[in-house]
Amino acid sequence: MKTVLKYTLAASLGCSMLAVAAHAQTATDTQIPLTGEKVEGAPLTVKRDWGTFTLDERIAAKVKAGEKLNYVFSYQASGIPLFSPQFAAGAEMGCEMAQAIYPMNSAAIAPVQNDANQQVAQIEAKLAAGEIDCIGIEPVDSNSLTAITNKLIDQGIPVFTSGVPSNGKEFTRFTQIPLKEGAYAAETVLKWIKDNNKTDIKVFAVSGGDPTQEWAQGRMKSFEDTIKAAIPDATFVTGAANGLNTSYEPGQTYDVYRSFLTANPNVQFIENVDIGAEHAARAIESLGLQGKVFTVGWNSSLGQLDAIEKGIQVAQFDQRWPDQAGFGAVACAAFLKNGEILPNTQTLKAVMKDGVAQAREELNRTMGQ
Repeated sequence: MKTVLKYTLAASLGCSMLAVAAHAQTATDTQIPLTGEKVEGAPLTVKRDWGTFTLDERIAAKVKAGEKLNYVFSYQASGIPLFSPQFAAGAEMGCEMAQAIYPMNSAAIAPVQNDANQQVAQIEAKLAAGEIDCIGIEPVDSNSLTAITNKLIDQGIPVFTSGVPSNGKEFTRFTQIPLKEGAYAAETVLKWIKDNNKTDIKVFAVSGGDPTQEWAQGRMKSFEDTIKAAIPDATFVTGAANGLNTSYEPGQTYDVYRSFLTANPNVQFIENVDIGAEHAARAIESLGLQGKVFTVGWNSSLGQLDAIEKGIQVAQFDQRWPDQAGFGAVACAAFLKNGEILPNTQTLKAVMKDGVAQAREELNRTMGQ
């Protein structure tokens, strides 16, 4: 928590100061592109499917004069375990990458916990003060920041979003595609079942911190559909329609999994679609179900890597949080300097037992351990 809060306070001082507050994620690890579509008229006037964008005259004058621009990165929360420190590190990395393209002052703003209304209010305050020349937004969900995104675009301020599929008039959505993620996760599990002669696995469950979210629904539904297509007699105790709600709080997540497994002793495989898989593994181990129940989960954590090494968790699916946090700064620099719109180049990375050592090294470096 201290790392994240220090980062939020120091962010407006520029990249040279961010390094004291967020541990470096090296640019060699990133999927963030440096070049993209060269758009006619950009950055002054751009035609997209959603309409015509005209750069604000104040910002255009700064670009013409080569003055430093004010970049703002708004993300969903500064106090979420695992997520927030990795986002802070990624934002610092992106800021440094952007400086090589165009000089910027960078500020990061976020509620401590998920609060879409507060996130919008923070952006509105920066906007009213004239402190946004370009912005990267990582919304808490797909729709709550659509209105502010469209307002910024309509006022001539470039917007790039990341982290979740969003529905505004942003130039690029730098994120994973949930339906593709779930299918990829299922294909990884199916290959593991075949390679390890686990063909007796027939009973599955899906779960997450908030199963109602659009991204969670996509990951759960396509996972279930892909498994059922390959294993016709597979059953899902919980599916996309009734996914197990674990919360995002570690202790509560652990308790939910223990209760669920006790009440459903026939479950053999659990998909967690966000950060809670390590607590499913803890519950499995505490109930003596190691070797009988297996899991997969999203994002990178030491607990998940430990569970993979123990043979409880099959894989963690790394959606590359640092890249999502860093994309906006680079995209803003490339757009305003070169008139280029950077593409969504994100791909999901499956980490299995043979990749644990490298993943652990990368995570420790990102977290500054």
